[in-house]
Amino acid sequence: MSKIPQQNSTPGVNGISVIHTPAHASGLQQVPQLVPAGPGGGGKAVPPSKQSKKNSPMDRNSDEYRQRRERNNMAVKKSRLKSKQKAQDTLQRVNQLKEENERLEAKIKLLTKELSVLKDLFLEHAHNLADNVQPSSTENMTNSDNAGQ
Repeated sequence: MSKIPQQNSTPGVNGISVIHTPAHASGLQQVPQLVPAGPGGGGKAVPPSKQSKKNSPMDRNSDEYRQRRERNNMAVKKSRLKSKQKAQDTLQRVNQLKEENERLEAKIKLLTKELSVLKDLFLEHAHNLADNVQPSSTENMTNSDNAGQ
């Protein structure tokens, strides 16, 4: 039967427990596993640098708070300006594409008209050639028939 190693759990910091298991006979060292300490087991482990900031609320009158608010306000303004600029650029591009589309549609109409005129000319010319060729070929036949008699 296989031998199951015993696990010892020690409470850690930030709501995380560390599980320690004895090393195998092979001499390999095991890496401790991080598991949530709570019974629900949910949530993410928060790094200590972030957790200390969340636990200590800032004084609204402190210089650090004012500096952070000022930086945040500047970032918000910058983001909103960037968003407005992007919207303006998009609108300008839409207008350019509409104008180009109108020009291309006008060109299509012009070329379609030109094609129609050229097609009519070609058909008229072809019809005239066909009319001119048929009588001469029948005349040649009748002339050759008469010459043979």
